[in-house]
Amino acid sequence: MAKISPVSIKYIIHAKFEASGAIEKPDIIGAIFGQTEGLLGEDLEMRELQKSGKIGRIEVNVDYDEGKTIGEIEVPSAMDKTETTIIAAALETIERVGPSDTKITIEGIEDVRGSKRDYILERAKKLMEKLGDTGNDFSEITDEIKTSAKVAKIQAYGTENLPCGDISGDELIIVEGRADVVNLLKKGIKNVIAMNGTNLPQTIKKLTEEKPEVTLFVDGDRGGNLIIKNVVENAKIDFIAMAPEGKEVEELTGKEILQALRKKIPAREYSLNQRNRGVRRYDEVENRKPVVELAEKPRKEIQKITAKEKEQIKDSINELIGTKGAIIFNNKLEPIKKLPVSRLSPLLRLDEEPYIIAMDGTATPKLVEICEQMGCHNIIATNFVYTDTPINLVSM
Repeated sequence: MAKISPVSIKYIIHAKFEASGAIEKPDIIGAIFGQTEGLLGEDLEMRELQKSGKIGRIEVNVDYDEGKTIGEIEVPSAMDKTETTIIAAALETIERVGPSDTKITIEGIEDVRGSKRDYILERAKKLMEKLGDTGNDFSEITDEIKTSAKVAKIQAYGTENLPCGDISGDELIIVEGRADVVNLLKKGIKNVIAMNGTNLPQTIKKLTEEKPEVTLFVDGDRGGNLIIKNVVENAKIDFIAMAPEGKEVEELTGKEILQALRKKIPAREYSLNQRNRGVRRYDEVENRKPVVELAEKPRKEIQKITAKEKEQIKDSINELIGTKGAIIFNNKLEPIKKLPVSRLSPLLRLDEEPYIIAMDGTATPKLVEICEQMGCHNIIATNFVYTDTPINLVSM
């Protein structure tokens, strides 16, 4: 049987177990191999993984207490994060060991490499202090150490222990999560605090009332728009900044962060209709000039399609199935445009207002949003993953 090299270990799965009777270490190990056999397919077969060195020696510690057996399990893994978490989840499916009912609970998955990296960085900082300014070229090392020092300054604020940097100044930046705070601190922006989710904590609501200038900085997607709507309605927000379309704050480069913050707009000017996804859209050419906003077309009160009307266009709808196409109908139920679903756009030129847009496939949030901007009243689709819209949604 192949053994996993200590230097190859990436993660260690830590689990606890409790059995209703007396069991031994071999019973636990046998149950792990036996009861997961065939559960995850050949690629994740525990015995084969151990033979190939992808799973290391399983360590089990047992203790007996009042007729019960309790203990800990450690499973070293050289696989990637996804495969390791799957194996960990599989352990929790074991419900019986020998004659005893048993419950296994995953306590956590330790990133061994992360622990080593933390040690290296801490040790490097101490060594650098001893070296002093020798004039040697340690730019790469010092950059990493400086970044680590910035992230180490992350603090917890308020009763909700919200992740933040130095928020003692007059200007405050509010982001969604801890990863966003970490990224901004790495890039040298300290006056930032996270909501720890999409809901606005009372601590931040109170904090916005105390700060002269508050900027809400969100991801460049529809989720960002929803956060803006929630926060602006419930707190004093002065400016709104948004990541480039389709990107999250936590993944932005330093240049992208500064550009987004420079392009922030007053909260009072913000409208959910100012851009398809995000606050503003900017051309990617070298001068980065603003492009024309996608203005929402004026629309009367939504006119819902009736069962009789749907029956009238039933044949046309059935012809769409399997084509990935779309048909746009006017209020006389006349087809005014046939095109692939991928070509639906607010910039599409139509001589009449779209009464119904029928499409083959799933009406995604992006497609529903496009139909809103086109002034559509009804969407007919195979299914929907989005319902927060004034448009009437009808299944085929």
